[in-house]
Amino acid sequence: MKKIYLNELKDYYEKEVEVSGFVDNIRDLQWVQFVILKDSSGKVQLTIEKSDEKNKEMVDLISSLTLESTIKAKCIVKENPKVKLNGMELIPSSITVTSKSDLELPFNYKDLTGVNLDTRLDYRFIDLRNDKNMFIFKVQSTLIKYMREYLYKNNFIEIHTPKLIGAASESGSEVFEVKYFDRKAYLAQSPQFYKQMAMASGFERIFEVAPCFRAENSNTSKHTTEFTSFDVEFSYINSKEDVMNLEAEMLTYGLTHLKEEMGDEIKEKFNVDVVIPEKNFPVMKLEDVYKELEERYNYKVDDSLKTDLTTEAERLCEKLSMDKFNHEFLFVVNFPAEKRAFYHMRDEDGILQGYDLIWKGIEITTGAQREHRYNEIVKNAKEKGLDEDVKFYLEFFKYGCPPHGGFAIGVDRLTMLLLNIPTIKESMFLFRGPTRLNP
Repeated sequence: MKKIYLNELKDYYEKEVEVSGFVDNIRDLQWVQFVILKDSSGKVQLTIEKSDEKNKEMVDLISSLTLESTIKAKCIVKENPKVKLNGMELIPSSITVTSKSDLELPFNYKDLTGVNLDTRLDYRFIDLRNDKNMFIFKVQSTLIKYMREYLYKNNFIEIHTPKLIGAASESGSEVFEVKYFDRKAYLAQSPQFYKQMAMASGFERIFEVAPCFRAENSNTSKHTTEFTSFDVEFSYINSKEDVMNLEAEMLTYGLTHLKEEMGDEIKEKFNVDVVIPEKNFPVMKLEDVYKELEERYNYKVDDSLKTDLTTEAERLCEKLSMDKFNHEFLFVVNFPAEKRAFYHMRDEDGILQGYDLIWKGIEITTGAQREHRYNEIVKNAKEKGLDEDVKFYLEFFKYGCPPHGGFAIGVDRLTMLLLNIPTIKESMFLFRGPTRLNP
């Protein structure tokens, strides 16, 4: 039987339905019992008249029932403007307990004030019953749906690449090594090698939404050892600007449709306005970013640190982008090649043909035009001391490979920034970090 969700009940007035969910609250009064039932779509009131002899069995059952138990109920749906909850009530003819909860929860998930975050993560299955916490993942799912939709409309196909690999996908560091029968294997840091293999195969336009793993001992609000990556790669590009433009269009499409569908509820629950960015995202060279940060905000760092964005420089990019361009997003380009992966293309001056995308003061993307010429990518790999480790990957470019590029967005970090959540631990279904491997 098709489950009827509680937010669909207005279509069933004066009809008998079967509903199910968690018991959110019980008011057991002298003449009547009120049961608040909750499922993932909302809440509804069940009303049981004690004076009706036919209801005696249900009355006894509800009198002994604990909150957070799950029930199934056959009911008539009644419109009732006097009921504050959705202006309706359900009149049950039978109730079945499908599971009974222990009397006391480890904490009150309806009011998380003062509840230690580690305790919440230990009991994440309880923590996620909080309406606001559950809503985070409805928002995340909706945004990713529209980003996918944009790609499907633009002739991309979704692929699924292996996460157990025989060589590190970025470099020799920050990988999880696992025993694979009689030899070593690694958990994939990214699907990068296989995205490019798809380009060499003639797929032309692909994407993947899947887990990635980084053995990085970072205990910050934005780092995690396992995360969901939204990866995109496509062929026959002319420059990194083609990659940047497609990412900007995809994010704008996703945020536009998210705002239309959920903007009011996001404002209500998180006090966040979903801002639709202007199509032309601003672009700055790395050296110009540091120059402006010093001139505008007196931020100074040693020249040796200016080969990449420091954490503080990244944070200040939010203010810089708003002050200079009135834009939440900022592309930063012209990173030196020694700080980036060997498969990023370089121009004749050795300047990397890649970029970072900063949103609200945090990097959400590293993207680039890739090196597709066999001799050049072999040279780059040797320069990094990786040519033997990635020998299988270099084979992809021996037999023709079109010019291509791509990017990756961390879904969990994107969600955190969208909703102004203080830590990535709360924007992931289950967080993984250096000290957390459970539940």
